[in-house]
This record gives sequence, structure tokens and C-alpha cells, in this order.
Amino acid sequence: MSSTGHDFPGGAEKKEKEEKQDEFADEASLPPSKYDNTHRKLKSRHIQLIGIGGTIGTALYVQIGRALMKGGPANLFIAFTFWCSVILCINNSLSEMVTYMPISSPFVRFAGRFVDESFGVAAGWNFFIFEAAMVPFEIVACTQILGYWGTSEKVHVGVIIAICIALYAGINLIVVKFYGESEFWLALGKLILIIGLIAFTFITMVGGNPQRDAYGFRYWKNPGAFAEHYSTGDLGRFMGFVACLIQASFTIAGPDYVAISAGEAENARVVMPRAFKAVTYRLVGFFVLGSLAVGIVVPHNDPVMRRAFLEGAPDAAASPYVVAMDRLQIPFLPHIVNALVLTSAFSAGNSYVYCASRCLFGLALDGQAPKIFARCTRSGVPIYSVLVVLAIAMLAFLQVSNSASVVLSWFVSLVTASQLINFSVILYTYLRFRRALAAQGTPMSALPYMTRWQPYTTYFALTCTLVMCFVSGYEVFLPGNWNIPTFLFSYTMIAVFPLIWVAWKTLKRTSRVPLEEVNTFREEREVIDEYQRNYVAPKPR
Repeated sequence: MSSTGHDFPGGAEKKEKEEKQDEFADEASLPPSKYDNTHRKLKSRHIQLIGIGGTIGTALYVQIGRALMKGGPANLFIAFTFWCSVILCINNSLSEMVTYMPISSPFVRFAGRFVDESFGVAAGWNFFIFEAAMVPFEIVACTQILGYWGTSEKVHVGVIIAICIALYAGINLIVVKFYGESEFWLALGKLILIIGLIAFTFITMVGGNPQRDAYGFRYWKNPGAFAEHYSTGDLGRFMGFVACLIQASFTIAGPDYVAISAGEAENARVVMPRAFKAVTYRLVGFFVLGSLAVGIVVPHNDPVMRRAFLEGAPDAAASPYVVAMDRLQIPFLPHIVNALVLTSAFSAGNSYVYCASRCLFGLALDGQAPKIFARCTRSGVPIYSVLVVLAIAMLAFLQVSNSASVVLSWFVSLVTASQLINFSVILYTYLRFRRALAAQGTPMSALPYMTRWQPYTTYFALTCTLVMCFVSGYEVFLPGNWNIPTFLFSYTMIAVFPLIWVAWKTLKRTSRVPLEEVNTFREEREVIDEYQRNYVAPKPR
């Protein structure tokens, strides 16, 4: 139901259009405008891989084992499948808005335009904190993955953390021009890795392993499909499901990373709907099948995996796949996979440094952060924004006095709440977007791209994300589980978001915009409509 914008006229108009071919095909950029000066040079392959790169992180290879241990394979599979349906609803809501107005940092700017300026500011800072907090998470994950080779006994963990931060600084401050293409290939590597691991699961479960053991779904029977968590019986199994659902809400992402690239997408009205549709297949292929595969290859009570997550043992394999390969006595492959997972973790951290620094840079440009963060070097690097993100990355040094597993659990709690708030912002903004169009007499059928069952799917997803915001850290309130750092990491963002919202509203005296007066980017949309009318696919070179 998308509109491609290829209804080209004939005659003189066709000739005029052909004369513009070089301008739009070679540069693939919008004419300069007051709202966005980025160039539309990202092709469909770039956007697809950017979405994959942002979606597949260490959590899918490593942290998913913690959920398996708490809930068992059946709970893990059910929870991940359910949360994929929630993300699909978010994807539908975001795709309609972004295809209507494909601009840079869309969901943050939509929040400010469709709801309230202060709401957009809070959304922008929440997204910055989310991206920035993921940097130390990935650094700590790197140290835990390296522990498989016993590096902690040879090199102090603080040295490894310092090396990671130094490498991120070098890449983002010195050779940033290579970032885009390098991330494309690294994302491709992540894609190959997860496909390879799913293939490994199928081959080994039917007997393709050194022991010729066709183990199938053995671990679903012994030790069992459902694990008991914190309690026994049905209550314990339900708490195991909740633990898996919390992990799923942290692990599964996708549409937000696709949306980020909208402002630089070539032929956006055609490319972006395809990219959003691909999220559906990605959710099934990576997360539904991935959660099923993890529960097949290793039992939820594996002692090596338990040592890695509960005791933080430095020499224990953290990835369930590496644990499975060691159990099957497969030579060399565990080391190769662990190395690839390490590369994936480092790549993800590097990507978060870039995204977080650009988010802060954008906030500074809009006057929503100190102006110093908008300053760039001669090569165009927002140096102070990058330095702030690198400073936040030093939170990884918390691992020096705590185990990697404990620090990782803290960051998971912080990031989970922030990500859920971000999703809630997107969904609420979409509801305001629909109401504003209706109030201004614009039918939804006029949108370039529409999805089914709206707005009911949005209400469903919004309810789920809001509930999970408060449920994600509930374990800290269980008897004997009270821990101040865990509590702060779990609920800080739930307090910070409204504080930023109210503070900015009070400082700037902003007010909720009436639906009839909401600016739905009509002026900017005319520029994009003109671009779409004149777009010609680049000639093969």
C-alpha cells in the first residue's frame, strides 16, 4: 500500500525530469533546506545492514543464556515470540510516520512536533542515555568473552577496558570517514554468524557432531522445558517466564535503528517501506529461531554456563553456543565462534559511540544541550560529544571491583528501562500523529504507506511497554534481593524522563500543542515530494 512516487509524466515534463537526472541520481540528495542538510546517499543495502547491525548485539549471543538459565527453553521461546509481536506493532507505527516524513532522527523530532517540545527533549535525552549506556555494556561483555581464554589471569581487566576505550576514541576521532563502510561489513559478519549458529543447531541436533549424538529436543525433557525461578511450582515457572520476557525486552530491537537512517536514505518513500517490512522476517529469523536454538543446544542447568553468569568465573564460556560446542567436543570451532562474538561486541560498542555522539550533537544543534557539544573538528567530528560518550564508557571500570556478570546485569537493567521508554514515546507519538491528521482533515489513506489493524496494535504495544517499564526491575524487591545499585540502574530512567520533561516545560514554558495546530511537517514534506517526483535511479557504473 505504499506510494512509490514513480508516476512520471511524459512530453516536456519527461524531458525536464531527464535533465535533472545527474543532480538527483549522482548526489541522491535533497535540495538544501532549513530543516535538514544531510545527503540521501544510503542505498537499500546500507539501510538493511544498518538495521541488522543495530539489532544483533552481544545479548543474542551471550546474555540470552542468563534468561535460559532462569526460565528454561520453553519459557525463553514463548517470551521471545511474544515480545517479537510487540516489536512488530512498534515497527508498524513507526513505519507509517517515517515513510510519511523520512527525516534525520525522526522519532525524537516527531515527539517534539506532534506532542510537545519538552516531550521531544526528554525523548532525545533518553535515547542519548540509552545509546551511551550501551557502550560500557559492550566493553564489559568483551572482557567476559575474553575470559574464555583466561585473559583475566594474564592481563588486568582495567587494561582491557582502557584498550577498548582507546580504540573507540581512535576510530571515532581519527578515522571516522571509514565508519560507515566498516560497519556495513561488520554487520554482514553478524548476519553470517547468527545464520551459521542456527545452522549449527540443526546439523548437530540431528547427529552431525563428533559424538554422532542426535540429541534433538533432549534438553526440553531433561532437565525440562520450564525452569523454576525464585520459587517452586507454577509460581516459579511463571517467574521464569517473566525473567525471559525481561531479557527479550532488552535483546529485541530493530525498527528504531532502521528509522534513524531515514534522513539519508536514497529514494526513501520506496526504500524505507521495504526496510520496515524486512524487520518482520528479521524478528522471526533472528530472535524467534535464535531463542529456540539456544534452548536446544544446551540445558538450562549447564554447570559451565551457571559459573559464567552466577559466579562470574573468568575461565567459563559465557555464550551458550560455545558451551554447546565444548559439550560436543568440537575442536577449534568454539574458539572461532568466541572470536566472532568478541568482534560483534566490539563492533556494537563502536556503533553506539557513533550513534550516542550524533544524538548529543543533534540535541546541541537544536539548543537542547550545551552549545559546546555542537562544535566540530575541521574534519567534521563533533569532538566534545564523542568525548562525553567516551567518558560515560568509563563506567565499565565498575568491573574492577565487581564481577563482569554483576556489572552486565546493572547495565541490562538501565538500558532495558530506557529502551522501553523510547518505544513508549514512539507509540504515544504515533497516536498523536493520527489524531492530528484527522483533526486537520487529512485521511490516513493519504499516507504513502499504511499498515493493518491500526491503532489497535499501537494500544496493545503501548500497554506492554509501559507495564514492562515497571516490571523489568521487580526482582530487587523480592525477599533477600534488595540491592541499591540494582535498584538505581533499574528505575533511574523512569524518574529521569519525567524530570527532564517537566524541567524543560517549566524553563521554556512550552505547552501541549492543540491537534488542529500541530505542524505535521507540511513545508518539509513538499521538499521530499519534489525529490520523489524527480528521483531517477542512478545509472550503473
